[in-house]
Amino acid sequence: MKDQIISTESNERAVLVGLVTPQQNEAKATEYLAELAFLADTAGAETCRTFLQRLEYPNPRTFVGKGKLDEIKAYVEENDIAMAIFDDDLTVKQVANIERELGIKILDRTSLILDIFAKRAQTANAKTQVELAQYKYLLPRLTRMWTHLERQRGGIGMRGPGETQIETDRRIILDKISRLKNELIAIDKQKSMQRKNRGKLTRVALVGYTNVGKSTLMNLLSKSDVFAENKLFATLDTTVRKVIIDNLPFLLTDTVGFIRKLPTHLVDSFKSTLDEVRDADLLVHVVDISHPNFEEQIEVVDKTLREVCDGADKSMILVFNKIDAFTYKMKDADDLTPKTRENISLEELKATWMAKMKDNCVFISARKGTNIDELKQKIYEKAKEIHIARFPYNDFLFQKYDDCDEEPALR
Repeated sequence: MKDQIISTESNERAVLVGLVTPQQNEAKATEYLAELAFLADTAGAETCRTFLQRLEYPNPRTFVGKGKLDEIKAYVEENDIAMAIFDDDLTVKQVANIERELGIKILDRTSLILDIFAKRAQTANAKTQVELAQYKYLLPRLTRMWTHLERQRGGIGMRGPGETQIETDRRIILDKISRLKNELIAIDKQKSMQRKNRGKLTRVALVGYTNVGKSTLMNLLSKSDVFAENKLFATLDTTVRKVIIDNLPFLLTDTVGFIRKLPTHLVDSFKSTLDEVRDADLLVHVVDISHPNFEEQIEVVDKTLREVCDGADKSMILVFNKIDAFTYKMKDADDLTPKTRENISLEELKATWMAKMKDNCVFISARKGTNIDELKQKIYEKAKEIHIARFPYNDFLFQKYDDCDEEPALR
């Protein structure tokens, strides 16, 4: 199995570790590690090397086999590595064993994502959500934190302080989890009141995989200044802006991005963010068409949306963003060369499976403003249908504007 050398400018030096299994081939495992490297970069780490091993299933003691662990240990000692990040969740036992062997900090994908969320959270709402997710993650891992207080050999009179301390900490954390849940209930009620106070304006939510350009698109459509960066989870807090296209006002929401293997703790904790998606009348699913596996990202988002929206069939526009970054290879290709994702042009891509979306599909570049007018028109048409269904008596107003040669005052 070939390992990869990666170099980025950051702080702590790290290695990444993943597995090739019967359920996950080498191409997919490599892609997951590339995403993990992006997560590590977002957290402020310098990814120096990735390690892959082919196994039937993860080693219950050390995740990888002994030979691969020795290889990682040699590299860690020779290159001043501060931590190892594993692409899958580790058990308490695995973390303890790997730490003992490597002598460095050990993280898994969930703990890395939690660290990023903690760093990115700005509002009291987001900070509370992250704190709750952290405590839920921490609770079953308390035993590893008190190894220095472990009991000695069993027997009467040999009960050490470790178990008592663990039980005390468990009660403290359970109390904090209960308190944070109550705080989030209060926040949810407040958010619910805010949504009710917005009246019955049509609600449009931007959804999609993380780092596909939702915040950039939000800024473009609403003429606002939502934080946007080429990092994963640049946006954690829900942002709502009132937008007017032609004569139609509606509310536009930017939401947290989805990701593969998103920890359950975070899905549960960020309920108020997902409520914005659940309450939306129209979803604008933004896709990074320049990503080599954007189809799988679409599946991840669709699956999450089905869970969030309880299977509700919501009106949706599929927006393929970053067409300015889309590339394809035609080297050594001829008429007999099979069409693949790597050698098909953008125009040909538009005519493939995406054609089933018909009028619900648009290709844009939010960064360069390409084809934004077409997107605005599609949003306008969908939002108008929803508005008229909600307020039938307003239909004549739209007919008047549509039949008029002059632009309406709100245009």
